Amino acid sequence: MMWARKIGLITATLALAGAALAQKPPAPSGPKAEVIHWWTSGGESAAVKTLSDAYRAAGGQWQDMAVALGEQARSVTINRMVGGNPPTAAQFNTSRQFFDVVEQGLLNNMDEVAARDGWDKFLPEAVLSVIKVKGHYYAAPVSIHMPTWIWYSKAAFAKAGIAAEPKSMDELFAALDKLKGAGLVPLAHGGQAWQDNIVFAAVLANVGGRDLYLKVLRDRDAKAIQGEAFKNVLLTFKRLQGYVDKASPGRNWNDATAMLITGKAGVQFMGDWAKGEFTLAGQQPGRDFGCIAGFGPSSLYIIQGDVFVFPKTSHPDSLKAQKLLASVITAPATQVAFSNKKGSIPIRTDVDASKLDLCAQQGLAIMKDKNRQIGNGEVYMTPDQNGALADILTAYWNRNIPVEKIQKQIAEALK
Repeated sequence: MMWARKIGLITATLALAGAALAQKPPAPSGPKAEVIHWWTSGGESAAVKTLSDAYRAAGGQWQDMAVALGEQARSVTINRMVGGNPPTAAQFNTSRQFFDVVEQGLLNNMDEVAARDGWDKFLPEAVLSVIKVKGHYYAAPVSIHMPTWIWYSKAAFAKAGIAAEPKSMDELFAALDKLKGAGLVPLAHGGQAWQDNIVFAAVLANVGGRDLYLKVLRDRDAKAIQGEAFKNVLLTFKRLQGYVDKASPGRNWNDATAMLITGKAGVQFMGDWAKGEFTLAGQQPGRDFGCIAGFGPSSLYIIQGDVFVFPKTSHPDSLKAQKLLASVITAPATQVAFSNKKGSIPIRTDVDASKLDLCAQQGLAIMKDKNRQIGNGEVYMTPDQNGALADILTAYWNRNIPVEKIQKQIAEALK
């Protein structure tokens, strides 16, 4: 009897286990995509989840491969491609970063998806000019970022007695002086070369204007670089350095953003990915923080962003995964969901803007005016030229170097 009871219990337990297993959803069997990216901060991770969720909803399997820092992630990608073990897709910036990989024949194109989904109908020219190489689409854009937003803390402004949002560079300096007088850090900044370059680009766009911006970065016009107008840009850039705190060198960008979130600092020049950090902290634009795309009705919207490239493969399942991913990440619903978490704006203007926040709506409205769209330095210059310019600017930011010497160095570096 005892054995009979035990056998009965075992049989019942197995039956229950079988029923439980039967109720579990079947293991995903769609195309598997291993995706390398460098989105590792809190806000960035939340944004990546919208992409993986959309891909899974379309029937695919997302295998996440996050690698901190863009240079590291790109290095891992290239090493794996050369080594014969490529990922399905990998993040690059909307720039010339992947042109060498295209030249070496290491990428699949997404011409079929681009034609079917009409990429050339909704993508800005500054994006198309990068992803379309020799007539073929070698990357799928996932975001449009504007690197030179000016963010400010409402709490810090209130403490410093700043009642109105700055409407010009002069008004911004006046606000920085008030923040300093209130015992706050006026300008939250991470002393890293790429962050110094963002401040420079913001000053060039807002003080120099469209013509000078293009003469310097696109045309690399030596006469313009050594002219008085550009000298004024450099002096304004250097003046801003006087408002950062002593702990600035080496600080990560998101740690600088946290200084605004906690009300310890007033202003930050940073791309709209910073908005993802505000959002993650439960803060809202207009209530807790402000966002300034630029000064004046003709201020520029510098287009930067991220793309996914698709390493060479002939495996049918991998090809299917690549095409599905390219289509999913560029779809309107995915674009809105991703932008709301990441801080970017959609790569397309045919989306429901009412679902975007105040800052994103401001950016999308500016983007509709093609005269205000402009590429970032990585669109106009080679990686070597960008690197040389960044080195010169960082040296100028941190040391006392005559501005005329800097002008000559930039003209020489950008020949």
